[in-house]
Amino acid sequence: MSSGVREIVLLTLGWEDLPKSVSVHGASPEQRLREPVPGVLLHCDGGWLLLDTGFNTALINDPALRRRFHGRPDFRAILPGPGEPLEEALARAGIGIDEIHAVGLSHLHYDHAGGLKHFAGRVPVHVQRRELDYGLSGSPAPEQHAIYRVDFDDPSIDWRTADGDAEIAPGVTAVLTAGHTPGHQSFVVDLDASVGGGGFVFAFDAADLTENIEQELPVGGTVDVDPEATVEPIRRLKRIAAERGYRLVPGHDPVVWPTLTSELATYFAGVRRL
Repeated sequence: MSSGVREIVLLTLGWEDLPKSVSVHGASPEQRLREPVPGVLLHCDGGWLLLDTGFNTALINDPALRRRFHGRPDFRAILPGPGEPLEEALARAGIGIDEIHAVGLSHLHYDHAGGLKHFAGRVPVHVQRRELDYGLSGSPAPEQHAIYRVDFDDPSIDWRTADGDAEIAPGVTAVLTAGHTPGHQSFVVDLDASVGGGGFVFAFDAADLTENIEQELPVGGTVDVDPEATVEPIRRLKRIAAERGYRLVPGHDPVVWPTLTSELATYFAGVRRL
């Protein structure tokens, strides 16, 4: 019986051109980054688990919706191709969307929850209860913080809510890292012994960049907390990674993400050949 994840495939579901201060509190707003929009595929018992879903393309491609939802002049959402980013990324990976048996959401921001339309009525979607409650609260505040109800207010979504840390699949544990949003969660991934063991901690937006982790710098975007409150979740993830000997992966690092994408593709291709 498998007890862990047997393969990891990293997806780049687009990019965001934005001020570095979004990722690192106190950075000069004149510093800009082109950050990848992440998705993580994990081959678990039962099929593939997808962590995060990228953009809702309708909110970018339709001029009126783009003005409403992507109207900030200092932000620019960049799609990787003419079609649906998730479908295109899965096709490149040789994985059918019907092979995804569950979704885990780090949080409800537009660049993480926008692809949920592909899974409504199809598979379970794991999220923290406080995140979903905030997103569906009816207050104008979520939209002011780039949490767009149109992405996830669908009665056919099979929500599986957690109140704190929870195992969502064999070898995959969601870890509450609130601060960036009220119910943000990161993920600890244990690799199965059949593929060498070990594992990774995927921070997602608890730590966008390597410097958030190494220098314990607060993230720039928060909801109803002081930015300094985001340092303790970073420290917690660092403790988990150190105790297990796992690599801690920042969520939007423009150097780390493509490098690790290639590393994992090469590693698991080699494992499959053995």
